[in-house]
Amino acid sequence: MQAEVGQILSGKVTGITKFGVFVDLENGLTGMVHISEVSDTFVKEIADFVKLGDEVKVKILSIGEDKKISLSMKQANPDFGKPKPKKEFRPRKPADDNRSGESYVWTPRKDELSFEEMMSKFKQSSEEKMSDLKRVMDGKKGSRRGR
Repeated sequence: MQAEVGQILSGKVTGITKFGVFVDLENGLTGMVHISEVSDTFVKEIADFVKLGDEVKVKILSIGEDKKISLSMKQANPDFGKPKPKKEFRPRKPADDNRSGESYVWTPRKDELSFEEMMSKFKQSSEEKMSDLKRVMDGKKGSRRGR
């Protein structure tokens, strides 16, 4: 059986490397699926997607002059190229489950500080750090004069 570009075949995984998967095809040929063609999601470890001996469906992407066959598992998937449904955005509901149709208003949780309290703490912390820094710098200037 002659292999043609665009053809979808079954094959058996015979080798896994960090850059791809080697597959023995049903027509006796061997091809390679590059890591970018394993899945339509990010692939960090190929072993998370396939194991040695797995039967996989692949699409022939190209056949080089040197008879190297480039394959794709993700393009052999019938859902390839179809848009994925977008997740619907839903605002977080307040703890009292306001169902009266009023707009949502941010209220701090009991363990959270108000904006003014956070700014006050930040200002106090900043002033303490600045005074410590000035004290250290003044101490360094004085020690150099003594030499």
